[in-house]
Order: sequence, then structure tokens, then C-alpha cells
Amino acid sequence: MDILIFIVSMGALIYGADYIIEESEKIALHFNISPFIIGATLIALGTSLPEMAVSMSASMQGSGDIAVANVIGSTIFNISLVLGVTFLIAKNINPKRDLFAKDSAWSLFPIFIFILMGLDGKLSMLDGFLFLGLMAAYLLFLIQSNQMEELDEDLVKEKFGWAKTLALLLVGFVFVVGGADFAIDSAGNIARDFGVSEWMIGLFLVAFGTSLPELTVAIKAARANNADMAIGAIIGSNVANFTMVLGLSSIINPLNVDFSAYFFDIAAALIVSIMLVFITANKLYNKSAGIVLMTVLVLVISNSFN
Repeated sequence: MDILIFIVSMGALIYGADYIIEESEKIALHFNISPFIIGATLIALGTSLPEMAVSMSASMQGSGDIAVANVIGSTIFNISLVLGVTFLIAKNINPKRDLFAKDSAWSLFPIFIFILMGLDGKLSMLDGFLFLGLMAAYLLFLIQSNQMEELDEDLVKEKFGWAKTLALLLVGFVFVVGGADFAIDSAGNIARDFGVSEWMIGLFLVAFGTSLPELTVAIKAARANNADMAIGAIIGSNVANFTMVLGLSSIINPLNVDFSAYFFDIAAALIVSIMLVFITANKLYNKSAGIVLMTVLVLVISNSFN
């Protein structure tokens, strides 16, 4: 029963996030906010809503391992799985934006700061506020660099209505918040039933589920030959995961970080982040890079469960 509840709750998280993203875009369009601002603030943050809801809920319930593991696991999945799939299915990847010069460093900043903040074994409330400051700096950087994101043309053509938009926003938030609570409860029960640690549940089961919105966006972008948009969305999502998700979670409750116990998983997240920088620096946007990224994911999973 717990497995069924977990699957349904993850579905609620994903659908809830989709509603919030789409309706937020409609509001922004209604008030003539530029597509760039919409993409920079809503798409990256929107796809991180499941991670945010799960980690904050876990922090409230005292399950700090799930909160931290969710972010570490999401980073690994976002780069190795989501980008790997993007490179494998995209026909032609030729980003107009210089992703290495302008964006790749942001895939490393958050995890380096996470490591520095966690050296004392925990993420405190002060660390949380510093994380939120980093997110503000990232948004300011995006605005100044004038990074554009494409919007769904169907949304532009739709007639705006406050009643429908607010109703769907409310539904979205109910799905996200409710789904997060049930996901944490069921994940904890699954961990106890199978003798699996909360860290492993958060690292793989929860992280994979909360990475599905990014995977959906990436596949859609790749099929439309907009794979560069998927790369930018992954970088933004990873920044949001470390800054907003860990920031808010550690403000709610200090989070313990055991580097000695989870060194391999944290190192794996750092390595895939470095791989992303290497790929953008050498413009290796091809199927070979996709295969390498997917291979790294398989190695991480096989090592963790051995």
C-alpha cells in the first residue's frame, strides 16, 4: 500500500507543479512580463517545486536525510539522466548562447558552497539565508545577461481568465503540498519495511520522482530541436535545488550533513556537475556525451546498492 501511495503522491507532485508553471506563465503574459523574465523565474523554479515541497516537508518532520539526499540525487539525475536523454534524442544541438562562458559556472557554485557550509556537519538557519542570497544573485545574473526562454505558443493564444487561473493555481498547490506530505510518509515506511536508509530512499526514489518535470521539459525541448533550452533549464533547476530547496529546508530545521557516510554520493553530484562544465566548454552536445552521462548514472546506482 505504501508503494501505491508513494506513486500516487509523486504523480500529484508532478501534475501540481505543471499547473503552477502554466498558470504562472499566463499571469506573467497577462501583465506583459517579458518571456525572459518568465523563463528565468518561473520555469527553473517551477520544475524545482516538487523537490522544494518534499525537502521542506521532510525537514518539518525531522527527516533531514531525505531533504539533503533529495537535492543530491536530483542533481545527479538532472545531469546524467535528463541531459543524457536530451543528447540521445535531439537531432541537432547548436546552442546560440555561449553556455560555458555565461552559465556553466553556476552548475558548480551551489554544490561547492554546499560542501563548504556542510563541513561543520550541518546546515544552519544562517546557511539557509545565505543560500537564498545566492539564488537572488543568480536571478540578477540572468536578468543582466538577458537569457531568453521559449514559451508554449498555446499559452500565448489562450484567453486569460482570473477565475480559471486562480482555481488551477490552488489545485496545483494542494497537489504539491499534499503530495509532498504523503510522499515523505510513504517513503519513510518503505525504507523501514525494506531496511533501506532514508538517505537511499531520498537519493534515488524521491529524487527520481521529483526530477520527472525536468525530464518532461527536456524531452519536449529536444524533440522541438530546442535542446539548448533544456540545458539552461537543468542548470537553473540545479541552482534552485541547492539554494531555494536546501535554503528553505535548513531555515525550517537545521539539516545534518554526514560527509563521511555519504561521501560517494556527494562526490558523484560534484563529478557530474564538472562533467557538465566540460561538455559546455568543448561543445560536446552529441549522442556520445549522452551515453557517457547515462553510463555514469548506471555506475552510481550500481555502486550505491552494492
